[in-house]
Amino acid sequence: MSEPARYPLPDLNDLPDDLKTQILEVQAKAGFVPNVFLALARRPAEWRAFFAYHDALMMPESVGRTSSLSKGDREMIVTTTSAANQCLYCVVAHGALLRIYEKKPLVADQVAVNHRKADISARQRAMLDFAMTVCEQSHAIEEADFQALHAHGFSDEDAWDIAAITAFFGLSNRMASFSGMMPNPEFYLMGRVPKAR
Repeated sequence: MSEPARYPLPDLNDLPDDLKTQILEVQAKAGFVPNVFLALARRPAEWRAFFAYHDALMMPESVGRTSSLSKGDREMIVTTTSAANQCLYCVVAHGALLRIYEKKPLVADQVAVNHRKADISARQRAMLDFAMTVCEQSHAIEEADFQALHAHGFSDEDAWDIAAITAFFGLSNRMASFSGMMPNPEFYLMGRVPKAR
């Protein structure tokens, strides 16, 4: 017999109205509620802060900002650095989004294992090299790291985006891992097989 969850998911109906509304919007769009939305909802103030920062980074248009990073680029950063942090939830969930945005069923597995061998562009490889340096040794970032990005057309603002996404998901990875958050089964097949027409 398995032990009860240390941090059980709250009941959707017991949540504050603003959280419940946003979670139901996600459910309507995705067809299910990703576990992260309920797991973090046990502390509503933290949930609001987390998702406000998440949306500012992953959907910059929602805060009136533009970025040269595509949705696929953003998910690629999350998948690659989450694998380095050994976060099962984020690799599976964001890997699913990466496959969908890039329309490449193999890419998430490739970047999670070794982005240098993945079927990605030289620009994306440079982006992930920078993200991995931020992930594993941010204290060692130096001018040469920025120059490597600039050589592929990235600006200093793009570097900020790459670093901020990496750092934010470092927090997310650790919260998901320590709390035992498991990926929803729906994530595993998303983007792997073309949808029936």
